[in-house]
Amino acid sequence: MERSRTNYLPWLIVAITLAGAVWLLDRLSAVLTPFVTAIVLAYILDPAVDYLQKHGLSRILSLICVMFAGFFAILALLLIVIPMLVSQGHALVERLPAMVDFIQQQALPWLNQLLGTKLSLDTQSWRHTLSSNTGNLRQLLAKLAPQLGYGGALLLSMLANLSLLPVLLFYFLHDWDRMVARVGTLVPRRWAPEVGRIAYELDEVLGQFLRGQLSVMLLMAIIYGGGLALVGLESGLAIGIVAGLLVFIPYVGAFLGLLLATLAAILQYNGFSGLVLVWSVFVVGQTLESFLITPYLVGERIGLSPVTVIFALMAFGELMGFVGVLLALPLAAISVVLARYLVQRYFNSGFYQRKIDS
Repeated sequence: MERSRTNYLPWLIVAITLAGAVWLLDRLSAVLTPFVTAIVLAYILDPAVDYLQKHGLSRILSLICVMFAGFFAILALLLIVIPMLVSQGHALVERLPAMVDFIQQQALPWLNQLLGTKLSLDTQSWRHTLSSNTGNLRQLLAKLAPQLGYGGALLLSMLANLSLLPVLLFYFLHDWDRMVARVGTLVPRRWAPEVGRIAYELDEVLGQFLRGQLSVMLLMAIIYGGGLALVGLESGLAIGIVAGLLVFIPYVGAFLGLLLATLAAILQYNGFSGLVLVWSVFVVGQTLESFLITPYLVGERIGLSPVTVIFALMAFGELMGFVGVLLALPLAAISVVLARYLVQRYFNSGFYQRKIDS
């Protein structure tokens, strides 16, 4: 009996330590955000740094090259998106009178006939409504002022974290191999082989996840870009590529692409047919990505069935919101590796293999 208690003591210590770590992470989540982000980026970029180092570059020069490559990739993406938004915003302002005429002459009559309503675009009544509610608007703004101050503080915190991120990433990348080796030395020697095997499997699964996610991004860029180009949308190819490359951020890529494409369609087309075609591209693309492309290109690589992928996205999204959707597949893959290990331990245990005495 004493020996059995001794066997379970390390697992009890590990469980208590993990629970304390989760509690501490929750309490310090705002402070730890740049550190955790830098660690994740270092894990992703370390193979590229190692590759350059093996081909003759020093560690510092290798990581500088990788960081600059990532910086210029983000900068190139911003240089595509921001001028596009500015130009379409100017064009939208210039076409506002024509859009008002279109709504007044075509859209509202069609809606009134379809819904049996009497909607109208009476600018005089709008002005009267706005002027009569000026006092209410002022009261609303006064109530929102503290929230705006909180939002400003939050924005400053985000900017501070963003400025800290490159510095942290530099140090984590520089010392990554030593950090991993140092963590390995902390594992008790009798557990080292098992922990090493689990760590190797986790590394393989996460690597497969990253490669699968890259495949999804490239394929969605082709689908969105090709689809928008086929329906005749000007600048549709660029918009589709941006939407596809941002698909790794749940909903953000599709939403940004849909917003840009809708603005471009409003400026280019005079009726609803163009908008319907553009929206159809994103409906089809989002459906394919959610139920076919991601489950097969990512799910099968990390050992998850398509149904499990869909369940993981829904479950982690419900539990953790947007962050849960972002981390659903890697967390599910890690859970599968750990569950596989625990099941194997159970099958090898005396409790499972002990036969009933006759």
